Amino acid sequence: MAPKPKTIDEYLAALSDDKRAALEKLRKTIRDAAPKAEECISYQLAAFRQNGMLVAFGATANHCAFYLMSSTTVEAHKDELKDYDTSKGTIRFQADKPLPVALVRKLVKARIAENGGQRRASK
Repeated sequence: MAPKPKTIDEYLAALSDDKRAALEKLRKTIRDAAPKAEECISYQLAAFRQNGMLVAFGATANHCAFYLMSSTTVEAHKDELKDYDTSKGTIRFQADKPLPVALVRKLVKARIAENGGQRRASK
């Protein structure tokens, strides 16, 4: 049995080339939309934290997935997600048909707001 990944880089290294490429693009888009988010591994998925769990992504044998960690966000954007296979807090997609950058940015920003990311931390 392969060791559990401790970083997103380790997680991605174990994937096939097509899934790794799709998820690296997704990772970059998430980082751009949430520059203050911290990368981590959560529930054996590549994830980002900002005021709690923000989003995660991963790959299975049959698809890639973007986990919004929120049924509220999926429901609020159901019209934009109608062409994707979704469930409560998950959007599934094929590696050769990655999620549009603009959609990912919008969803990440919605999750930041939902997690209370609009509050300013005092420094």
